[in-house]
Amino acid sequence: MKPLSLLFCSLFLLIVNSINAQTENAKSDIEQITATLMDYIEGTANGEPERLRRSFHPDFKLFTVTDQDSLRIRSGEAYIANIKKGEKVNRIGRIISIDYEKDAGTAKVEIIMPNQRIYTDYFLLLKYEGSWKIVHKSYTWRECPKPPVKE
Repeated sequence: MKPLSLLFCSLFLLIVNSINAQTENAKSDIEQITATLMDYIEGTANGEPERLRRSFHPDFKLFTVTDQDSLRIRSGEAYIANIKKGEKVNRIGRIISIDYEKDAGTAKVEIIMPNQRIYTDYFLLLKYEGSWKIVHKSYTWRECPKPPVKE
């Protein structure tokens, strides 16, 4: 009976160790959402259209209000097409906030284009097939503050 007990104990320890290893290797939802947002931020700044494609759902759309107060809607593919592979753009992005529940989330990101504009992006994200994807982006922008004129 002793060899059988030893076998069960060994199997139990192996299973517990395996479960523990999987838990430690799995990224939290916040880490996964952050990685998706960084694919967007760094993909646009560094001219990496494939990183953008990885972060967006294929049916992704962007929404903004024009200067003429009308709604402008663009497809994600049109947005990605404007990113030139390998062409770096002077953009500084940072994640302001992330909120999620189960498989749905929102995020706010700020993109500063020095001496030009500051963009505020609002994202809707969904987790499906094991990863978080941006499915919607609404954004606005404002002019960068001008440095004071020295007399």
